[in-house]
Order: sequence, then structure tokens, then C-alpha cells
Amino acid sequence: ILTILGNSAVLATAVKRSSLLKSPELLTVNLAVADIGMALSMYPLAIASAWNHAWLGGDASCVYYALMGFLFGVCSMMTLCAMAVIRFLVTNASKSNSNKITKNTVCILIAFIWLYSLLWAILPLLGWGYYGPEPFGISCTIAWSKFHNSSNGFSFILSMFLLCTVLPALTIVACYLGIAWKVHKAYQEIQNIDRIPNAAKLEKKLTLMVLLISVGFLSSWTPYAAASFWSIFNSSDSLQPVVTLLPCLFAKSSTAYNPFIYYIFSKTFRCEVKKLQCCCGWRVHYFSSDNSVEHPVSTTWS
Repeated sequence: ILTILGNSAVLATAVKRSSLLKSPELLTVNLAVADIGMALSMYPLAIASAWNHAWLGGDASCVYYALMGFLFGVCSMMTLCAMAVIRFLVTNASKSNSNKITKNTVCILIAFIWLYSLLWAILPLLGWGYYGPEPFGISCTIAWSKFHNSSNGFSFILSMFLLCTVLPALTIVACYLGIAWKVHKAYQEIQNIDRIPNAAKLEKKLTLMVLLISVGFLSSWTPYAAASFWSIFNSSDSLQPVVTLLPCLFAKSSTAYNPFIYYIFSKTFRCEVKKLQCCCGWRVHYFSSDNSVEHPVSTTWS
């Protein structure tokens, strides 16, 4: 519910401000699409299976669930990687060069991200890699246990781990370390120059927001990755079902965090959410963009 409501608000705000969206903000919209896509395509089946105490459907539904999870998971990871790279380029570029990142460029990048994610998701269907049930039995994913059982599974899991997890994660870390160094040097220069650092504060705020989004995603999926790699080198029976279930649920919760981060850091998003609340018949108070006087607004949608 939080995922659908929060990311729907992000998409509604993006549609309303479509003509005002900056190029990097399109990646934020893409991340919201991936999150809400995961919630709509996967969570109902997983919840129904949990209530049933067993997986609903047969192999076809298991493959569908695993494919959707892999598709949207890789898409989210690559989108976060692209956001980190663009933030790094914008932070280290001059003002004239930062404008070269156009909407067309970002749209091409988003198309590449989806094609890349789709390619990896369908590879197990084409014979490289396998999909299978989770150890706790009420969801499906990549068959991690095939790592030692076959050269096919070994090569797929190793390649996927390097190209879809390790390399993007290292890129994200490297970009934010570079940004942190650049911001540190910029603030040292500002202390010695008599000027208003509004642009620097804005850059720092945007960078912190994107950093928190990345940290939230990576920290949510780290316990699941640890449990998955445990099952690679050990029998899945060595772990209690709840030990494998909780990391999976925690990983899925990553789709709900981002709208809250946007709400904290983006004044525009806060205003748009409050206007959406007005349309739903809730009484809210918001600050007008023209002055600092607080106006109570109460509307009822009949």
C-alpha cells in the first residue's frame, strides 16, 4: 500500500510538472515506475501464497514471479547507478557543460536500462541460468543452489553478480566518494570567498537525497544477498525458513522508501502532495509560493 500510494504520488507529480521536469528527474520517475511495477506484478501473488502457506500455481507462475523480480530489481539497480553517475558529472562539470545532459540523452539511457534489464531477465528462459522457488516456499527467484550443481548455473550467477550487482554498486560508491570530495573542496573555497553559497547548498541537498535513495536500496537488499550467497555454498536446509523469509521481505520494502525521501528533501514534491490531499477531500495547510503567509485550504471532492 505504501509503495503504490507513495510512488503513484511521485508519478502524478511528474505528470503534472512534465514540462518543468529537469533531465535527471526523469531517472527518478523511472525508479518510481520500477518500484510500482514490482508492487503490482509481484506482491499480490506473494501475499496470496503467504495466506495459502504454499506457492499458488505451478512452474509457470513461479517463473513469472522470478522474472518480474529480476527485471524490476536490475532496472532499479541500474537506474540508481545512472543517477549516481549523472550527479557526479553535474557536480564536477561547469554550468554550461551540465546543461548538455538533455532529456533526449536521459531517455536513451532509460531505454538502455530497460533493455539491459530485460535481457538479463529472459536469459534463464533461453537456457542460461535457472529460476526456482525460495527456500521458504512462497516466492521464487534465481536458483542460487544451481551454482555448484551445473556449469550453466555457475556461469550465469557469477556473471549476473558481477555485471548487475558488484559493478553498479562499486560505480555508485565511487561516484559519491568523488562528489563528497568535490563538495568538501567547494565549501573550503566558499569560506574564503565573499559570496552566497545557495547553488552549493542546493547541489549538496540534491546529492544527499540521491545518496539516501541509493543507501536505502543497497541496505535493503544486502541481507537478502547474504542469505542468497549462503545458500550457494551451503544447503538451504541449514537455515530456518524465517531466516530466509525476513531478508526477502526487507528487500521488497525498498520500493516504499523513496517517496518519503522525496517528501523530506523536495519542497516542490511536498506542495504537490498537499495539493493531491486537497483533491481527496483532506484539510491541509501549505505555504504559498508567493509569500510566507500560511493559508488554510479546505476542499471536498464530492
